[in-house]
Amino acid sequence: MLFKEIIAQSVGKNILRRFVDNERIPHAILLLAPSGAGGLSLARATAQYILCENKTNGDACGVCNPCSKTQKLIHPDVHYSYPTVGPKTISTNVLNEWRSAILENPYLSIEQWLQKLGAENKQGNIPVAECADIQAKLSLKTFEAPYKILIMWLPEYLGKEGNRLLKLMEEPPDNTIFILVAEKTGMLLDTILSRCQLVKINALSDSDIAEALIKEKNLNSEKAENIARLSDGNFNTALQLVQELENDNARLFLEWMRKCYAGNGNELVTWVEKFSIIGREQQKTFLTYALHFFRELLVLIATGNENLRLPPEELKTARNMRNIFSIEKIEKIAVLLSDVFTHVERNANPKILFLDTGIQMNKIMKGV
Repeated sequence: MLFKEIIAQSVGKNILRRFVDNERIPHAILLLAPSGAGGLSLARATAQYILCENKTNGDACGVCNPCSKTQKLIHPDVHYSYPTVGPKTISTNVLNEWRSAILENPYLSIEQWLQKLGAENKQGNIPVAECADIQAKLSLKTFEAPYKILIMWLPEYLGKEGNRLLKLMEEPPDNTIFILVAEKTGMLLDTILSRCQLVKINALSDSDIAEALIKEKNLNSEKAENIARLSDGNFNTALQLVQELENDNARLFLEWMRKCYAGNGNELVTWVEKFSIIGREQQKTFLTYALHFFRELLVLIATGNENLRLPPEELKTARNMRNIFSIEKIEKIAVLLSDVFTHVERNANPKILFLDTGIQMNKIMKGV
């Protein structure tokens, strides 16, 4: 991965470049990046920049032997650790799946990764067996590079097992570098945080995402800007919205709102019957849109400011709906939809789930 291939993040790139250019690379770097902001891509680009034999203009050359291997995730001195499923499953066991997933989508989410592993309702984790495997890998001499690099994606999933790596991180073998990519420091052990050089990465701006969508997906500027507004700084969400066509979500959402407000049981059942046959990922995208719409409606009601992150047609709908909803009602709906999103992830029966949700939405709207 080259720095120039990563969307925006100039501040983070410059910090990481300086570590390497000044030959003052911390033995443990923690990239704190929101989901979909490019944290893992920055870690990969940093590893490639460290190992590149012909650095040029603040980036790896992309053509030397170390670059070629690093880009393909096959460099023998660049190791990866990430959440898996099961107490005895280690990263090495699913390395082919990992390579495929990352090369296909460098911005993928933990949910997408676990789904690729067939996790269903199982929780991801970095187990004790993985910690032992890391210790074994890093105890070996380098194969061909001047450094051994471990990139750990989402160390939050270590839990208490992180204690097993403390000694290794505090006194690593010579020429060993840890690059951790986290999304939530609150789930990390303080003892791990204290051993790392923290680099904070910001969420992407709407303009960054729109520009990338125009360049990479050949979208027109209006559609790219609309999707960027919905993605909330997450490029992975933006890619999903491109696939699912957010306009359909808007149409479906408004249709659902009308039926929920009317409270006609037969019409709700008919709508749910049709909606339940779409895939789980599409249902999640629909709920993401719904939550975004209500967040913007909340801003409209609370401030009166109509400069919302909504396209013109949907802004018109929001104006019409502000007489129906109050701040209290929107808060209840946000909690309800967040719970529904979780249930969808856990394979709840969509017919029962969305029919029940429609009934609850009716009660909230009518103040029952």
